[in-house]
Amino acid sequence: MDGILVVAKPVGPTSHDIVGLIRRLSATKRVGHGGTLDPFASGVLPIFLGKATRLVEYHVGDRKRYRATVCFGASSTTDDLEGDLTPSTGPAPSREAVETALGAFRGPIRQRPPDYSAIKVAGRRAYAMARAGQPIELQPREVTIHAIDITSWDDSDPERPVAVVDVECSAGTYVRSLARDLGAAVGSAAYLGALVRTASGHFDLDAAIDVETIRAAAADAPDALERLLLPVDAGLDELPRLSVDADTIAALVRGQMASLDAGEEPPAEGPILVVDDSGRLVAVATLQDGRLAPDKVLVELAATPGPR
Repeated sequence: MDGILVVAKPVGPTSHDIVGLIRRLSATKRVGHGGTLDPFASGVLPIFLGKATRLVEYHVGDRKRYRATVCFGASSTTDDLEGDLTPSTGPAPSREAVETALGAFRGPIRQRPPDYSAIKVAGRRAYAMARAGQPIELQPREVTIHAIDITSWDDSDPERPVAVVDVECSAGTYVRSLARDLGAAVGSAAYLGALVRTASGHFDLDAAIDVETIRAAAADAPDALERLLLPVDAGLDELPRLSVDADTIAALVRGQMASLDAGEEPPAEGPILVVDDSGRLVAVATLQDGRLAPDKVLVELAATPGPR
């Protein structure tokens, strides 16, 4: 099977668990995901199967959107609900104070990753060092918060108000760190109580498929699961596409460089999606000295039309 399965990951399993499940259900060895979600998080998890795994690298920089539940009034050792909580000594913030503080988080910001993260320090994962009680010095990283707004506010417990916040951010952003730093910005403390990824690049939660539907499709018929897949090049709308003739396709499939047609305007720099006259993706190429150089070939030579 070749394509992209946009899974609505439930709370509980790891992203690796979902990959393993899809690998078994699809009987496909090459399966990967497009961005880890913690076990307590749910939402959009793009799963790439077969030839689509070769295109994952073009999705790693995709923007993400989240719905985050930020719980004020306590800090967490992991910056989320799974850590040990310590009550805040500061006063509980008001909604107005939090909304004002959000202004400092919009745009490019410097963010320190959580101590309990998969970042490597001197060859060791930070979370392993944190669990062992070893001191950790994680350097701040620049990320971009494109949008962040409160969508609901619950102060039924005035000492521990809860905000639901919609976030659109660059890849590599830790929403746990956002919750932690937002608490500090209002003179309190805060941790991430729940997280839903509502979009990953062009893949939205509304179009994501729940695990039970996927299981049912796999049990129904050999091709039922395959019908749930998006094309291998789904979500790559920002990359230029170039339709070429059969001779050019044959050359690229053989690993050869190919000239552009006379008078054809060269595409922009960077990866180019090369398609046949039916729109099927056959290769990813780059432009070198005015010629197409194959980078990834996604079809077999025998499956392409021969020279005219």
